[in-house]
Amino acid sequence: MAASVSVVNSNRSISAWDDYPVHQTSEYVRHPATSDRNFYDRYYFNLHPSSGDYFAVFGLGQYPNLGTTDAFLAVTRGDDHLVVRASKPLTDRSDISVGPIRIEVIEPLRKLRVIAEPDRPGDSRLGMDVTWTCPVDPFEEPRQYLRARGTVVFDTQRFAQLGRWEGTLTVDGTDLAVTPDRCGGARDRSWGVRPVGEKQPDGIRQTISVLGGMWNYMPADFGDHWVIYLCHEEPDGNRTMQTGMRVWTDPDRPRDHLGRPEWTHHTISGTRLLAGSHITFPEAPGGAITVDVEPLATNFISIGAGYGIEDDWCHGMWQGEDLTEQARAYKVSEIRALGQYGVVDSVARFTYNDPARGPQEGYGLYEHGFFGPFPRLGLTDRGDLFG
Repeated sequence: MAASVSVVNSNRSISAWDDYPVHQTSEYVRHPATSDRNFYDRYYFNLHPSSGDYFAVFGLGQYPNLGTTDAFLAVTRGDDHLVVRASKPLTDRSDISVGPIRIEVIEPLRKLRVIAEPDRPGDSRLGMDVTWTCPVDPFEEPRQYLRARGTVVFDTQRFAQLGRWEGTLTVDGTDLAVTPDRCGGARDRSWGVRPVGEKQPDGIRQTISVLGGMWNYMPADFGDHWVIYLCHEEPDGNRTMQTGMRVWTDPDRPRDHLGRPEWTHHTISGTRLLAGSHITFPEAPGGAITVDVEPLATNFISIGAGYGIEDDWCHGMWQGEDLTEQARAYKVSEIRALGQYGVVDSVARFTYNDPARGPQEGYGLYEHGFFGPFPRLGLTDRGDLFG
């Protein structure tokens, strides 16, 4: 829903949403049920042309207990990693815009439009006006709950969808046609508690990574179905989350639970990056399947987009009383060494052989991160690299 109300007093609690029957507690909608500073509510999208020509990642988040909202667009094309980002104080939660970036919910759970206005003062390298559509309901992911040394560090809910994009993406003054026959992507909506804003003192948790171990998230679009794989595996092999699901785009066809996923990763020596993966579902209905994953273009979203590495910009960080807009241009070859320590997003080709239907090919998100030690792949310290 686009903003329709101007709120002058940023300290007031009432907002446009309070005129709708959406309340979950006795508070105004402006105030979450928890006062935890790390409460957030976020959109994430990615867009690719079913190839490695470019990979765009963009999103918008609100942080009610930190009083701020921010948004970003990050595009990797060749060796260029271009970012537009903006932040402002949060006033009305029905306003899902930040500076040049805004989201319009045209039809909830089916169609959304995302706009990043080009031609900002001093920068015209990025812009877009794209509309995303999906034919079926989202996949509701398992709730993520992690407690570390007595403190709840993750308590989040998320749903995911894959769909098709249409519109225009502008890069370096060149308009790239975004057409649904070529351009797909995943999106998710997540909310709850996770580390956001300025870094807190670690205290008793100073030697503990809040998401320690291996994080894998790989939703892939095969045309008439999606395959969604997710795994958070801790250094000792315990899995706090795992998902294997096949979602058919025929809404009348039941979704297939694929059972416990098993992974084999091909590591790149001297890095924390992957050259490819094999994800096996031994318990898949109709017979075991192994999905082979080949990354095509990588977007180091921890650099510029706010995913936690840079000291001057991360999701939920207070940037001041006025709207702040920034543009950044990096070289992938220069940020790779630092970006590999955060969440790494790639567009990838996914293939597998279905015992009943034969070869399947699709494209989707290949997201991974290795945080701290992970002995199974030879990482014994937080600074180690693959051998």
